[in-house]
Amino acid sequence: MKLSEVKSVLKDLRTISFQLPNGDLVPNHFHVTEVGKITKHFIDCGGTERKEEIVNFQLWDANDYDHRLHPEKLFNIIELSIKALEIEDLEIEVEYQSDTIGKFGLDFNGESFLLTNKQTDCLAKDKCGISTEKTKVQLSRLSDEPCCSPEGNCC
Repeated sequence: MKLSEVKSVLKDLRTISFQLPNGDLVPNHFHVTEVGKITKHFIDCGGTERKEEIVNFQLWDANDYDHRLHPEKLFNIIELSIKALEIEDLEIEVEYQSDTIGKFGLDFNGESFLLTNKQTDCLAKDKCGISTEKTKVQLSRLSDEPCCSPEGNCC
């Protein structure tokens, strides 16, 4: 989810909630302790230099049970961050700590912001010998014999 999408959603909300991938909600007394821009400058395993930028939200909850972050307050924090940090309309990554700090993607289901699981990936599959295309097979050319029959010599 991009920053502009979050701002648009916040304009129509009365309350903010974040849902973890397992369905649990982040306690409603959470704080957004940071809105930032993270720049990652690296070399992938194929030797290509890369730069990535994302917007980072850090969620935190403590024993401040009376605290509630309202949509207009988060909107204003985002606006201030855009100006101060010269943030463009970038994808958002959310940090939230349960047992350890987790990094999540962000989506919205009409009611809650959804913290989505993120995955690692090889950015240089072509240089690592990893096929990026699925092999196309005509089913009519396959034999009727099961591939793992005792005579198939595949096990």
